[in-house]
Amino acid sequence: MPRRITPIPCKPWTLNGLSDRLIVSHYENNYGSAVRSLNSIQSRLAELDPTSVSVYEIRALKQAELSAMGSVAMRVLYFGSLGGDGAVLFTGSGSGTKLAGSVSAALAQNFGSVADWQREFVGLANALSGGSGWVVLTYSRQDCKLYNQLAFDDSQAMLDAAPLLALDMYEHAYQMEFGANATAYIDAFMRNVDWTAVDNRLTHATSRAALAPGSSSAEAVASISPEELAAKRATGESLQIIDARPRFHFSRSLDMMEGAVYGNPERVHEWAADLSPTSPVVVYCSYGFNVGCAVAGVLRERGFDARFLDVRGYVALPPHAAGDFDHGDVHLNSGRMFVAHTANNTLDATKSWWDRSQMVWPGIAAVSACW
Repeated sequence: MPRRITPIPCKPWTLNGLSDRLIVSHYENNYGSAVRSLNSIQSRLAELDPTSVSVYEIRALKQAELSAMGSVAMRVLYFGSLGGDGAVLFTGSGSGTKLAGSVSAALAQNFGSVADWQREFVGLANALSGGSGWVVLTYSRQDCKLYNQLAFDDSQAMLDAAPLLALDMYEHAYQMEFGANATAYIDAFMRNVDWTAVDNRLTHATSRAALAPGSSSAEAVASISPEELAAKRATGESLQIIDARPRFHFSRSLDMMEGAVYGNPERVHEWAADLSPTSPVVVYCSYGFNVGCAVAGVLRERGFDARFLDVRGYVALPPHAAGDFDHGDVHLNSGRMFVAHTANNTLDATKSWWDRSQMVWPGIAAVSACW
């Protein structure tokens, strides 16, 4: 279905310092053109057979589609940000919309103060004067923070984030009225920000959860870090350690952590009956997360104190690494997990970290390798 042009949300004749002629021209010629271009591109894409069209044509069309979609979305946001009276905030005069408490608090928390936010936002806009792009106040769902972002074209945007306020710094947005005086245009824009609209976007953005990097249910399952596991083993605590690598992984290497037993993750309901209900269970798998997490979750449902060994974020020692090597360290290398327990806390530099035929070095009491 073709994209329809959204009615202009603001009343151009009521804006302070931005003429009706400038806003209407921008809306009709630039926003309208972006919508028409997007419809044309998507119509052409719908006609194509991706298996027979030339690769350069499909690449060009998809790149153009991304840019046109960004152009439409950013201009809807731009016009939707106008219509208030930003002067109420920064000069104390005017009768327009005031800054909502939630927006004021968020700006102060992330930038120090509202004035500090304004100084940075305006400074970024001035940096684009004579060029092109966007200045966008954005809420990131990943870390729940606000950022002032520079976008140098219509297709640049922060991932998993919600734009709250957008300032168009392409020359067509101001040249008709301000010529090369971008600073005056920026000041006029700030006098017309509709802070109620910004507040509504912030409320909507903060009500939505961030995109999870993996299974969202996995974060609820209890985990144990390599350091915590090493500490428990050092105290002699009774632990039931389960190697839960999928069968096809386990068949490629039989090396296991010291004291571990193998449990096929597809048959957990069978071997769980052999576990002691009084001793904690630690489950590890090939990559330290998905399978081990799922198995630990099943065991916890059956009443066991089960945790998965979470080794996400650990990095490998380089080949022929030497020096201090902490007891119980875990390292990842090319998808393999190594848990080493040393007798003298020293890694023998003559042995290759990459050589599977030399999995146990002098002084290392146990090594587990998970593929």
